[in-house]
Amino acid sequence: MKNLVSASVLSADLLNLENEIHRLEKNGIDMLHFDVMDGIFVNNITYGLPVLSAIRRVTDLTLDVHLMITDPLRYVRRFAESGADIISFHLESVSDTMATINAIRESGAKAALAIKPATPAEAVYEFLPYLDMVLVMTVEPGFGGQSFMTETVEKIRLVRSKITELGLDTHLQVDGGIDAKTSEIVKKAGANVLVSGSYLFKAPDMARAAELMKE
Repeated sequence: MKNLVSASVLSADLLNLENEIHRLEKNGIDMLHFDVMDGIFVNNITYGLPVLSAIRRVTDLTLDVHLMITDPLRYVRRFAESGADIISFHLESVSDTMATINAIRESGAKAALAIKPATPAEAVYEFLPYLDMVLVMTVEPGFGGQSFMTETVEKIRLVRSKITELGLDTHLQVDGGIDAKTSEIVKKAGANVLVSGSYLFKAPDMARAAELMKE
């Protein structure tokens, strides 16, 4: 399965966001990772529908929207209408998991299920046939710039093993502390969609940094 890089907009220069997006396009980035935080599910607040709509107007990049919110079912259709191509929501949220997956699919977006570091791999198994992607968080969700948690590697292996066992082509995404070094670790474990923020945006050569992650 092809390796893909999703650049976290959390690390972009938000005062020059359109220029930052075009920089991603010119440097071989596959997706733009858009973290939505409500200050309740996680202890931070970011941005929402108006910003996503504005981004959609200026790029054809795949918009990879990660909802770190308490009740994603209430909002998935609006995020799809605002331009999301992929919508990830957390298993740990209060929304009914299958109802949320179905709502995402019915809205025309691809459905992804995210899990925090403490949530076991087995928790996602029953939902795998209905998902386009699983997101294994490799840091605690809520803030960028955290260090990669090595204890999440075994969970990545377990999820990939189950995807293979079921004969699915589900993507496996990781998010948190991903750079050239940790991308090697997670790819060996079975991840193929790599979210990165500061490593990409601060790299002297973003294109080369992305290449190293994909190799």
